[in-house]
Amino acid sequence: MKNTLRVCTVVALLAAVGSAHAYDPKATIADLDARLTKIGAAKIDGTEAVAGKTVPAIYFGDRKINNNYDVVDAVRKAHQATATIFVKDGDEFVRVSTNVLTPEGKRGIGTQLARNAAYAAVSSGQQFCGPIDVLGTAFDACYNPIKDGGGKIIGVSYIGHKK
Repeated sequence: MKNTLRVCTVVALLAAVGSAHAYDPKATIADLDARLTKIGAAKIDGTEAVAGKTVPAIYFGDRKINNNYDVVDAVRKAHQATATIFVKDGDEFVRVSTNVLTPEGKRGIGTQLARNAAYAAVSSGQQFCGPIDVLGTAFDACYNPIKDGGGKIIGVSYIGHKK
């Protein structure tokens, strides 16, 4: 009986630890950024239409991220999190790859990062982690600036766990 109780306690503790880690925004953004970095260095090369708007084309290595959902969908599968890659277009950051859905159930590509605390942080080269509203839904989120080889901010990576 004691051994069964110990096994149940250990299993419950492991489940709690695993669950807590699965919804850690900082761990999730680190995973997204690691997946992107593994593909290659970030760069802008030309332009690409995203949801009818012409925006800079952001690449990691030879892989164009605009209209490519492999990485963001892998993050959703691994962490049950929303994920987005934004490209810098003038003073705006435009969603070019995302698993965030609009109220109509479509990917929210072509939409801009709201002018909020996250925008202010990443615009100055800093990470932002905290509560945020994304297209009308509350999330515990993290945003990181994406920089090219020269250190210029060319985009933003984002993850969010629904509150």
